[in-house]
Amino acid sequence: MLSLAVLAETARGQGSAPATLSSRSPRPTPETAPSKKANDVKVSPEKNTNDKPKESASPAPEQIVTEIYADKTVFDSAKSIGVFTGHIIVIDPRFQIRGDKLTIYISKKQSEGLETAVVEGNVGIVRDRPDPGGGPPSRMVGRSDKAVYTAKTGNFELTGNARVQQGLNTHVATSPETVMVLNEKGELQTTGPSRTEIRQPPKSESTPTPTPTPTPSPTATP
Repeated sequence: MLSLAVLAETARGQGSAPATLSSRSPRPTPETAPSKKANDVKVSPEKNTNDKPKESASPAPEQIVTEIYADKTVFDSAKSIGVFTGHIIVIDPRFQIRGDKLTIYISKKQSEGLETAVVEGNVGIVRDRPDPGGGPPSRMVGRSDKAVYTAKTGNFELTGNARVQQGLNTHVATSPETVMVLNEKGELQTTGPSRTEIRQPPKSESTPTPTPTPTPSPTATP
């Protein structure tokens, strides 16, 4: 879960965002531990033969890290709001976002973290849909004037000239009131008038090879 303190550290690299949504900045390598000196001696307590080895605890679940790049960032701790403006790029293991402005709303309960994120202006969203057969995921790219992300459901709500492209196919809103929702599974649901464009790659037309005419064999002279 994100908090204002975490987001303050996460919103790094302001003004130096990656050129593309799929690019990521290299993570800093952990500092190496200082080497032991020759005179450093640690005395371990004597072991009791009756002590049973403790069972190893199960590893803690890995935290989800969301990186936010922007030209300017303003946090309001009293209202639990963060506003990012200028060349917004958000890189998350579950999605990627870009836009002109990003406003995040943090729950006042520390355990709940991010509640809602609102992206405005030249919005672009990339989300991968897993392949049930275990193959490579299919990528869905959504564009709109505004998008609202709800952390509780994992849904993106696209409004204002919304369109979603998957492969060669494109789904386009034909009304300002049309709403498109991309869920965390990469599925699309549209409410309102829309148009679906299904394209097929051109078939390769091979030029037929002409059949050679057999040459008659010469007639033997008696």
